[in-house]
Amino acid sequence: MAAAVVTAGGSDFSDLREIKKQLLSVAERSRERGLQHSGKWAAELAFALEPLPLSELPPPPVLTEEDARDLDAYTLAKSYFDLKEYDRAAYFLQGCKSQKAYFLYMYSRYLSGEKKKDDETVDSLGPLEKGQVKNEALRELRVELSKKHKAQELDGFGLYLYGVVLRKLDLVKEAIDVFVEAAHALPLHWGAWLELCNLITDKEMLKFLSLPDTWMKEFFLAHIYTELQLIEEALQKYQSLIDAGFSKSTYIISQIAVAYHNIRDIDKALSIFNELRKQDPYRIENMDTFSNLLYVRSMKPELSYLAHNLCEIDKYRVETCCVIGNYYSLRSQHEKAALYFQRALKLNPRYLGAWTLMGHEYMEMKNTSAAIQAYRHAIEVNKRDYRAWYGLGQTYEILKMPFYCLYYYRRAHQLRPNDSRMLVALGECYEKLNQLVEAKKCYWRAYAVGDVEKMALVKLAKLHEQLNESEQAAQCYIKYIQDIYSCGEVVEHLEVSTAFRYLAQYYFKCKLWDEASACAQKCCAFNDTREEGKALLRQILQLRNQGETSSTDVAAPFFLPASLSASNTPTRRVSPLNLSSVTP
Repeated sequence: MAAAVVTAGGSDFSDLREIKKQLLSVAERSRERGLQHSGKWAAELAFALEPLPLSELPPPPVLTEEDARDLDAYTLAKSYFDLKEYDRAAYFLQGCKSQKAYFLYMYSRYLSGEKKKDDETVDSLGPLEKGQVKNEALRELRVELSKKHKAQELDGFGLYLYGVVLRKLDLVKEAIDVFVEAAHALPLHWGAWLELCNLITDKEMLKFLSLPDTWMKEFFLAHIYTELQLIEEALQKYQSLIDAGFSKSTYIISQIAVAYHNIRDIDKALSIFNELRKQDPYRIENMDTFSNLLYVRSMKPELSYLAHNLCEIDKYRVETCCVIGNYYSLRSQHEKAALYFQRALKLNPRYLGAWTLMGHEYMEMKNTSAAIQAYRHAIEVNKRDYRAWYGLGQTYEILKMPFYCLYYYRRAHQLRPNDSRMLVALGECYEKLNQLVEAKKCYWRAYAVGDVEKMALVKLAKLHEQLNESEQAAQCYIKYIQDIYSCGEVVEHLEVSTAFRYLAQYYFKCKLWDEASACAQKCCAFNDTREEGKALLRQILQLRNQGETSSTDVAAPFFLPASLSASNTPTRRVSPLNLSSVTP
């Protein structure tokens, strides 16, 4: 039966059988070169498509004269390579001329250098300065690969390795050009696309890349959109890939779950991860993200089960260590949690999540210098990790260094412009630095983008209160109370009682006895404002008995003041506070 013609963003997905052949072929070619992760990615994606009949299976790669000459050395070296004996593999591949054997020779030398570097890093895991431990093989590899590159003797895999070497030497611009070249030479190799993802810092940069127009580009764009926190665009791409025929792909399902995790749609992310676990029960990738969600929801039994389950599958995987670390953190055993995050980093010093989580644990243990070190490592691994920037901001806040924390919160806000937590943190920083206009803008923007912690309006109201802008303060408190009760959440009584107390006093000053009386009655429901509420009710009763009438000159504030609409947010009309429906 012919596959339906489905296109995703301009790339043709009409022939899924041909795509499956390409995936099977590149999975085999990747494995031959020791590129296990790229091979696994292609195999997982191929598995999501319908099986091919025998007559349509891709033929084995054609051997050249050079391949035949190098076959014995390649076969022996590959067996050493698979056992992680990289120097031994490289020794037997010296002088090989075929593309495949030459790649394995250079890749063995690169991995040997990386292994030695990682071993040295592990031996001194702690406050390491950037560049203290180096892969000594990189410079030699660059010189050799550069010559081959100029002579145009590198295939897609060779270009990928050359790009990796350039990236490791911090030659970012050159690395990007080479990875783009590698994507053109071999569009099916996922590793080159993934490396490119790690070097792109914003959407503008993405626009100027000349990428091959292939169906693989759609997977790349979906991935980079997730990384750049452009979650809506990412979800649209993944949906179009599902519609194109990849609905069974566990890779796509996991990426969608991660995307929902990034926008803090916790319930949706949890349900997708649970579905993923049913389809692929022995999967370990992304399970640390799943454990973050269980941690946020304080789901102790589920997190305990996940930790035990992953331990049975493979206790020496970085994700497993992070899950166990999260479990101990939820039980407030922070020393044990930090120990497991350290174990994860011994397994992979470049594992971003573990550095960030370790920073959080040191923060809990009040060890600010160690927390700063951990967060800095996380940023070194990936400058797009907003959690590490935010963590650094919090650390410097504890150290009472507002100028420092303003810088880090700004960086976190740039990465997550619509995250209210970053905006509230920025607002608090500006407040400490007495930049009150900026603080107001931040709190208002936090409210406008959807305040997850329901604190922005209260902070804004207190700021207005401080500046004697009583009408604006009352306005914010009214909106805060309406929002709290409309969402039906269990409310922080302290802030709600503060809001009612202020409104009672405000209406009292405006001689609006009915409104003041209603708010004062609400104050009586809270321990901390009960006495003030009763005192105000007595005063109102006394004034009414003396024949004082309600003021008609001063109207209650029902509009958000224009000064708060500085961030191009339309002024919202606020209906009068209906206190009859508000029951604490």
